Amino acid sequence: MKILLIEDEYHAQEYLVGLLNEVAPTSEILAKIDSVEDAVHWLQNNPAPDLIFMDIQLADGLSFSIFKKVNVSAPTVFITAFDKYTLQAFKVNSIDYLLKPVDADELQNALDKYQDIYTKKNGFDTDSLQKALSQLSPKNNFRQRFLIKQGKDFIYVPTENIAYLYSEDSLTFLVDRQNKRHLLDSPLDQIEKELSPDQFFRINRKQIVHIQSVQKIFSFFNNRLKLNLNPKSKLDAIVSRERVRTFKKWAGQ
Repeated sequence: MKILLIEDEYHAQEYLVGLLNEVAPTSEILAKIDSVEDAVHWLQNNPAPDLIFMDIQLADGLSFSIFKKVNVSAPTVFITAFDKYTLQAFKVNSIDYLLKPVDADELQNALDKYQDIYTKKNGFDTDSLQKALSQLSPKNNFRQRFLIKQGKDFIYVPTENIAYLYSEDSLTFLVDRQNKRHLLDSPLDQIEKELSPDQFFRINRKQIVHIQSVQKIFSFFNNRLKLNLNPKSKLDAIVSRERVRTFKKWAGQ
């Protein structure tokens, strides 16, 4: 089985490759692509793979736009952090999806579904795909919760329970409203794209805040702003000078 992997998170790429090596050791990864532009170029210039694993949100936009730019004849398994109920439309014909972090059993089920389609030679129903995509509203495509590992267990943190996020020493942390800190797998750049801009704002290179965590706003030197956050932030919450105007508009909307 020849597989094309379209995923812009390095760690997610490597994790999925590891799972595929376990559950489908004879499969071949043809390429690992991280953007819409590169995916379109690859599909235009290479024979179709047997199966595609495709993250929904890529570095340069939603992967749905790939289908508008190039004919995709291979069955596609979408990978997403979005709420599963938003994506029930994808459980049609040869279409499937996996929620992050990808579970080995779910991956096996997706591969079994592909094998069933391949054996029956039903082909890939692109019309059903386009119909499914049309049912998705962009406003629903923001992340609803995070699945976080704690020891041997996992917990859910709904996005409405996030006070702020920050990066430190190449690590990304989420602080909830109960002032509990959680380590995340994804970099801040990726997380920013998954959060609703109505509720979250990236005040500088290292910090993203939720609107409800902002208690007070102060003028700060060099035309910047300083925020008092609740719970109190380990780092000084400073709105960088180039983001001040946009922040004021966001905070006052």
